[in-house]
Amino acid sequence: MTATAVPFASRKPAAMFGETTMPPSDVSAFSGELSALKALSAALGRDRRRTQAAGGNTSLKHDGILWVKASGTWLSEAEDKDIFVPVRIAPLMEALRTGDPRAEKATDFVAAELSDSPLRPSIETSVHAAIPQAVVLHIHCVETIALAVRTDGEARIRERLQAAGLAERFAHVPYCRPGVPLSREIARVAGPTIDVIVLENHGLVVAGQSVAEAAERLESVVAALATPPRDTPGDAPADAQGGSGAEPDLAELSALAEGTPYRLPADATAHRIARDPAARRVALAGPLYPDHVIFLGEAVGHVEASREAVRAFVAGAGAGRASAPPLLLVDGLGVLVRQTVTASGEALVGCLADVSARIPEDAPLKPFTAAELYALTHWEAESYRQSLDRPPAGGAGGSGAPGSAP
Repeated sequence: MTATAVPFASRKPAAMFGETTMPPSDVSAFSGELSALKALSAALGRDRRRTQAAGGNTSLKHDGILWVKASGTWLSEAEDKDIFVPVRIAPLMEALRTGDPRAEKATDFVAAELSDSPLRPSIETSVHAAIPQAVVLHIHCVETIALAVRTDGEARIRERLQAAGLAERFAHVPYCRPGVPLSREIARVAGPTIDVIVLENHGLVVAGQSVAEAAERLESVVAALATPPRDTPGDAPADAQGGSGAEPDLAELSALAEGTPYRLPADATAHRIARDPAARRVALAGPLYPDHVIFLGEAVGHVEASREAVRAFVAGAGAGRASAPPLLLVDGLGVLVRQTVTASGEALVGCLADVSARIPEDAPLKPFTAAELYALTHWEAESYRQSLDRPPAGGAGGSGAPGSAP
């Protein structure tokens, strides 16, 4: 399946969202499905291999309303906080079809009478609306990302899904900026027989007619795409979450960070990014997926493991706490993060550790172009999401970032 099926402008909202794709109108059935979606969303959000921080979003369609995760909220809190926003599907799809700029934020289509939430709908609300199935799960799964950032990613993904009997319901969408550009590309391939969509340099979308169906399909796809994490040289074998057994010399890293804008990361498994040459190559290749850019910036620093090298690097970065890259690899020793790195940034450091541990040293990579980076960093919707981010995790390398590996 390619992204050229039906001209998007010719597709009518009624054709894309027939009554047969909607959940039952029974209120109790809808309430049960929404509760199930919240439970599934929380489980996905708590598993760093599935999604990280405010990344990923889920939704449920019912009687012309799309209940979608709010922008900047964490899936892990879906059962504890009111993070779903009701959006009217028909006017949103009409706006998307006609090029109405209101489709970008989707705030004008919120069904305010159904919720008093002050939050915006997800920046990818139109992505969910463009898919006809009742339940849509979009996650930043490290198993998917590790393949989707490769230049040969589509072929390798298709091969694995074919072996699992899932290829006939699969579509691949080339990278484009999240939001409306991505929604328009997804709308070209979406349909009742397409339940699995891999987004190049981005993540995974799985759909179903019920929460249970979508959840089962998601697990089947993730299992088909799974790659065991590579062991870091000198460490004990990595566990199922991607963590390594032996810890680096944290005292030496702390000493190198003293008096600089840097500190230890909250998650000790992040250090393998600098200790494993193959992982280091991935980290230094350039940004490979959107949330890394949003929460960790466009550049990763790299220095030798010496106090002089760290001091020289900080001085070369302008000695300013704003200009130093959020993530610094200390060659062969471990990583440091800028003191201002937020909880989301910490989670994305863990994501980079997990993704890079699953990419072979000779895999061809597809980092973002300058134009793609500009589109992400000059997008108001992402600026809004950043404004909702949590404060710096603080400390000097605690052990418990949300969703971190044991």
